[in-house]
Amino acid sequence: MKEIKINISPTSFPGQFVSDAEKATKEYGLQIGQAIQYEWFRKDGSQCRYYSQWRDFHRLRLYARGEQSVQKYKNELAIDGDLSYLNLDWTPVPVIPKFVDIVVNGMSDRLFKPKAYAQDAMSLSKRNKYQDMVEGQMAAKEILMTIKENSGIDPFMMDVQDLPENDEELQLHMQLKYKPAIEIAEEEAINTLFDENHYQDTRKRIDYDIATIGIGVAKHEFLPGSGVEISYVDPANVVYSYTEDPYFKDCFYWGEIKTLPITELLKIDPNLTNEDLDDISKYSQTWYNYYNVAQYYENSIFYRDTATLLYFNYKTSKTIVYKKKKLDNGGIRMIEKDDSFNPPEEMMEEGSFEKVEKKIDVWYNGVMVMGTNYLLKWELASNMVRPKSSSQHALPNYIACAPRMYKGVIESLVRRMIPFVDLIQLTHLKLQQVIARTVPDGVFIDADGLNEVDLGTGNAYNPEDALRLYFQTGSVIGRSYTQDGDFNNARVPITQLTSNSGASKTQMLIANYNHYMDMIRTVTGLNEARDASTPDPNSLVGLQKLAALNSNTATRHILEAGLYIYRSLSEALTYRVADIIQYSDFKEDFINKIGKYNVSILGEIQDLYIYDFGIFVEVSPDEEQKAQLEANIQMALSKGDINLEDAIDIREIKNIKLANQLLKMKRIKTMDREDKMQMQKQAMVAQQQMQSQQLAAQVSMQKIQQEAQAKMQIKQAEVAFDIERMQAEVEMKKQLMSLEFDFNMQLAQINGMSLVDREQMKEKAKDARVSIQNSQQSKLINQRKNNLPPINFESNEDSLDGFDLAEFNPR
Repeated sequence: MKEIKINISPTSFPGQFVSDAEKATKEYGLQIGQAIQYEWFRKDGSQCRYYSQWRDFHRLRLYARGEQSVQKYKNELAIDGDLSYLNLDWTPVPVIPKFVDIVVNGMSDRLFKPKAYAQDAMSLSKRNKYQDMVEGQMAAKEILMTIKENSGIDPFMMDVQDLPENDEELQLHMQLKYKPAIEIAEEEAINTLFDENHYQDTRKRIDYDIATIGIGVAKHEFLPGSGVEISYVDPANVVYSYTEDPYFKDCFYWGEIKTLPITELLKIDPNLTNEDLDDISKYSQTWYNYYNVAQYYENSIFYRDTATLLYFNYKTSKTIVYKKKKLDNGGIRMIEKDDSFNPPEEMMEEGSFEKVEKKIDVWYNGVMVMGTNYLLKWELASNMVRPKSSSQHALPNYIACAPRMYKGVIESLVRRMIPFVDLIQLTHLKLQQVIARTVPDGVFIDADGLNEVDLGTGNAYNPEDALRLYFQTGSVIGRSYTQDGDFNNARVPITQLTSNSGASKTQMLIANYNHYMDMIRTVTGLNEARDASTPDPNSLVGLQKLAALNSNTATRHILEAGLYIYRSLSEALTYRVADIIQYSDFKEDFINKIGKYNVSILGEIQDLYIYDFGIFVEVSPDEEQKAQLEANIQMALSKGDINLEDAIDIREIKNIKLANQLLKMKRIKTMDREDKMQMQKQAMVAQQQMQSQQLAAQVSMQKIQQEAQAKMQIKQAEVAFDIERMQAEVEMKKQLMSLEFDFNMQLAQINGMSLVDREQMKEKAKDARVSIQNSQQSKLINQRKNNLPPINFESNEDSLDGFDLAEFNPR
């Protein structure tokens, strides 16, 4: 049987530079477990770090429930511990639960939605290609519109109405419209895992812890039987390495303390014997007595047959070594070796090989029985979460956030309120004391004054009759003088006794009570506008909303802590989904489970492990942001800047910034569209006016044409008449011309005959002259030859009617 002992002696963590084989040994893991045990469970006096923190968290949770211990109040009011004279209701006033519920329930209305952004080279290439296509369509919009109008074929790759007009609209379009199927598949996978693990319920518990104790913790792991599991972790049971980071990113070990029945230990280590279990049970009881664990619990389960276990994860490094062998054909062969492989340089040169190594982060899982040297499990963690961009790093299974931690000390909202809640409780108890000792108002009855009064009924005027008369009518009967004529000093037999001994004290205590409530609101930032306890009727609604918004700002760190845990879980689920699809045996069931929400992404899910995603959390806007956005939408609707469909699209966007940008873009497009419609309307009006003018011109032209046609018909008739007249004239002229022609022919014949006769006469005269000339020429020749005297060729034939031609001078 192994030697079992409670060992809380000083133990340090083992070295990090030992071999991987030594790190895998149980002795190495046991030393780590005992070092964690010493750091958290070593006693400093009667206290230890773990149970002190547990008790502090328990106290805070009791205050948050309004169930804190009243012993401190009894000690304040008791005199030497004696409470026999106090009859008070010691029930705490539930002040803190109201403020915690306001914060936590206010955050539960804020819905989270993971947004996956594919950031690997292939996805970025597709994104850039799509953006280039859109930019090309933007640049060629006018040409493509012309082609569409002329050919009737739509050359656009997307709806023309959705085509951006400028770079700003392009960026908005890429954020709102471009969503690859692989990103949708990743988001569906993450949401499916969250829904299966009922994270909404877990989230409420985490938010409650952050508001109450100042820290929230969640855990993600891959279980062979059930797949990915997200679970709530009680921060009171968690141990971790010292850190000053509120997000615990530099922790190198995490642990969780659990108390289980002894029989459950066999499921962890089946090699345990009955003797081992018996020893564990005995020393577990010793452990409970050593730390007086029973004071922290209210049931007897922790007394018998149970054991306290430490489930811990330890981060260290692992060396991956390969032998890089150069082959004769020029190729390379990689042979995996352990970290002890360290051949000398000469051997590597002779063997034509070299040593290649790299270090990666790894996590070891261990389970140790507290107070003993039993290590039930120590193994290298499987299914570690590694980012694709830096696979040498491994993320822990625990995710925690303490937004107001400083130097390891965790501050919470409840812790701020406790001093004032204690004062409120004391004030409430004092108020009970004052009220219990307050004396009601009474009356003083002077019996001597009653003896001198006669009611005339024959009966004596006694105190009972005087009180009945006084309380019913408010009247008192008395006498100024006695029957003997002396002055009656008791002439007013009943005098009102007014007691105000407790009024001033009550008012003072109530003022103190309200003062401490205001102090709680001051230290937490939860003002009256946030809890709507005493709204000011004189303040405007806008001022009240502004005050509520300021209160939300004061508690925003709690919301951001929950967001960090949600985003970190989403990132871890991203890597685990890729591992499931690539390596898990039930990947087909997981794919079908995701695909039931969207059948179209089934094909993309098959290749999900290839991609690398960045995770962003989209937070639904709060009521103030919704109201402001809705006011902008209503204003735009009232002015006609957007239509109902645009308003529906804007309301569906959870990101307020993108919603406002889309609203601006819709307004600008609507205004441009209205300007174009106005211009088209003006063009239509001008066209209608032009058409009206053209119609009037056509009517006038038709009238003119009809008038011209009538005139032409008249003219044609006149012309026809003129033609007929002219034809008649022609006929007449023909006849006249025929006659004239005949006459002319006759005249021509006459003239011709006259000409012929004249020519004949001329020829005859000519012949005669020629004959005379010839005769005279002969005579002249003869004269010259013979030298004869001049010859006178004159004759009587040259005179006409006795006139001689020689009498006239030649012309």
